[in-house]
Amino acid sequence: MIEVTIDSVRVNLMAPHRLVVLREVGADRFLPIWVGPYEAEAITVALQEVETSRPLTHDLLKNVFTAFNAKIKRIEIVSLKEDIFYGNIIAELNGKEITVDSRTSDAIALAVRAHVPILVDENVMKTAEIKPEEDMESSSAAPAQGPGPTRAAPVGEVSSDRLSVFEDFMGKLDLDKLDDKGKDKPEDEDKDKPKKK
Repeated sequence: MIEVTIDSVRVNLMAPHRLVVLREVGADRFLPIWVGPYEAEAITVALQEVETSRPLTHDLLKNVFTAFNAKIKRIEIVSLKEDIFYGNIIAELNGKEITVDSRTSDAIALAVRAHVPILVDENVMKTAEIKPEEDMESSSAAPAQGPGPTRAAPVGEVSSDRLSVFEDFMGKLDLDKLDDKGKDKPEDEDKDKPKKK
C-alpha cells in the first residue's frame, strides 16, 4: 500500500462534480478521484478546520466510532472497477482490526477528521495515476496555484478558443448607447413635445 495525502480539491465549472487529488508521500505521483459536491465540501471543511455548530455527517460517524471505543487506524483505497474507486475504513475494536466498506469520498472525509493515513493499493495507483510533465516540474514549485498534477488541463480551465466567442460579442457592443438608455429623461422634456395622434 502507498501512503498519500490530499494535495487539493478542485472544481470543474462545467460539471457538478469535484476532483480530489491525492499525492503520494515523497513522490510526484497523483491520484485524481471524482467526488460529489457535498463530499468535496465535507473534505474541504475538515481540511480548513472550520468549526460547525452541530456535527456534520462525517463528524457524526467519527463520534459513533469513538462512542463504541473503536479507533480509526487508516483509510484504504483498495480497488478500481469500471471507473469506481472502492475504499475501506480500518478500525481497531477490543484489540481486533475491523474493516468497514465505504465510498472512497466518505472514507477520505473521515480520514481528515480522524487524522489517520490514507493508503492506496499499488495496482490502483498504477492504473489511475497521473504524473507532472517534465517541463511543469519547475513551475509546480511556484506557489501560484499550489502543487498538483499537470496544469496542461486543470479542472475548470477554459481554452482561449472558446472564450473568443465572448470577445467577439463584447467587441460588437456599443457601450455608449447602453449608457444613454439607462438615463431618465427630464420631466419637462416630455411636456414640451407634441403628442402624436
